[in-house]
Amino acid sequence: MVQRIRTERGQALPLLLLVLAITMVALMVIVRLGAVANDAARARTAADAAALTGAAEGRRAADHVARANAGELVSYFAVGSEVEVVVRVGDVEARARAEQLVTWVPDPPG
Repeated sequence: MVQRIRTERGQALPLLLLVLAITMVALMVIVRLGAVANDAARARTAADAAALTGAAEGRRAADHVARANAGELVSYFAVGSEVEVVVRVGDVEARARAEQLVTWVPDPPG
């Protein structure tokens, strides 16, 4: 009668594959979250710039600035000297407001 000896050889392979699969999924999630965070920051910047430009120069200029910042002007609302814009970059939208203030500064005497 031949006696078989059981060994633990090969037992680490399934565990290693599981750890590798979990690591790959985690990396994909981190990369996606990083892309969304980047789009959010770019959308905020584009919205701020578009609102400031829109308050000073109007809708056409706000649209131009939004596009120059890799965004799309989704909405533009102006009442008096106050402007509110919504800009989209990727899947993220950002809202910003600006108001044009005109201050009179007298010429210095002499």
